[in-house]
Amino acid sequence: MRVALELVKTGQAQACVSAGNTGALMGLAKLMLKSIDGIERPALMTILPNQQKGQTVVLDLGANVNCSSDMLVQFAVMGSVVAEEVAKIASPKVALLNIGEEESKGLDNIREAAAILKETAAINYIGYVEGNELLTGKTDVLVCDGFAGNVTLKTMEGVIRVILSLLKSTDESKKNKKPSWLIQLAKKWLKKRLMKRFGELNPDQYNGATLLGLKGIVIKSHGAANESAFKAAIERAVQSVDRQVPDRIAARLNIVLPRSDQ
Repeated sequence: MRVALELVKTGQAQACVSAGNTGALMGLAKLMLKSIDGIERPALMTILPNQQKGQTVVLDLGANVNCSSDMLVQFAVMGSVVAEEVAKIASPKVALLNIGEEESKGLDNIREAAAILKETAAINYIGYVEGNELLTGKTDVLVCDGFAGNVTLKTMEGVIRVILSLLKSTDESKKNKKPSWLIQLAKKWLKKRLMKRFGELNPDQYNGATLLGLKGIVIKSHGAANESAFKAAIERAVQSVDRQVPDRIAARLNIVLPRSDQ
């Protein structure tokens, strides 16, 4: 990991893709590549398909267990840039993950971040959303701390894998009496529809979380990624390089959150 990051730092490589330890990768990347000016700590980000046949940018997914309100605002800015540049969403809707939609609910840092985002004209902030809205397409960018984001994503991935496993398994051969051709046809049609719907949510297809907020491009792959999943992580790196994501985030930060020393 250190050698790969050194190549990015010296310009010999445009991106680093690693399936190594997340904490080690995060620490080395921040030490060697440095954070973009205005970003307190990088965040792990992924892009998920949603029910509206669109995409939802979600961050942080585990890089930062505890996040201040300022960090959540920075994540919102970075997520908006990715939604615009990678997912091609104009004026992306931004929401904070919370335990309810009422303004009075949630931890202090979430409520403080909400107050800041409401006053930030460059961010299309729409309020709070709950975990059950993750895949509905209600928001284009979902911002949360690393603890909540990691638990939410891993729970969703586990449920999807169980569903796909059940759909792939066949137990008809164990039955003495086969169902009628009409029932077989209906089951085949239903299984095809469900496989298509849940297949889009297969974690292997969106493997590769971007360590967003660094001056270089770093992609974290699942440690147990198969060939298809690792290919998805490489494609995510290529997207980030093509769209020059770090540079665009830096430019946006200068507009949305100008530093006091400028």
